[in-house]
Amino acid sequence: MIDFFYTLDKELFYFINHTLSNPIFDKIFPYLTDVKHWYLVYIIFWLILIIKGGRLGRITAMMSLFLITASDQISSFLLKDWIARIRPCNVLPDVNILVFCSGSYSMPSSHAVNNFAAAVFLSKLFPKYKIPFYTIAVLMAFSRPYVGVHYPADIIVGAVVGAVIGYIFAILTLRIDEYFLRMKLPERIKIFRGKRKKQKHN
Repeated sequence: MIDFFYTLDKELFYFINHTLSNPIFDKIFPYLTDVKHWYLVYIIFWLILIIKGGRLGRITAMMSLFLITASDQISSFLLKDWIARIRPCNVLPDVNILVFCSGSYSMPSSHAVNNFAAAVFLSKLFPKYKIPFYTIAVLMAFSRPYVGVHYPADIIVGAVVGAVIGYIFAILTLRIDEYFLRMKLPERIKIFRGKRKKQKHN
């Protein structure tokens, strides 16, 4: 059974890495898969949450820092070393390698874990924008087998792990937001009662 799934995974990898290969994708996906090219986008989005997002946006911005730290640590320093799967670019012949092939382990893909954690997290909190969140996550995940550094199964496992982490952090964020809302409620009641007393005296 394990051999069957590995063969299927390998065939799907070659389909993405070879069959779907074309000059346009060869330029797009190596660029998209490089996290450095997303830093400015992440910073701008984080600042928008702080400045324009209100209370929930500010809480989300703070929690997102813990989210990415947790997802990256779980993926890179726990699961990868435990599963210890070698990357396809280090073991398979005729791989179309479009980026640097790292010597680190392959499963799960940290790109998939981090991006799906962020997509589920943000979609739960801001469902109006879930389409762009998930679109970015899918494109980043797909880029990994396309450039030759991950098997499709690495992506699937990474997406599942990331989704679980993102959901947990979204629930925590909503609970924190509710807590701060309750903390402000007594103040609003006092203000309202004060206004009513003034109206009675008048």
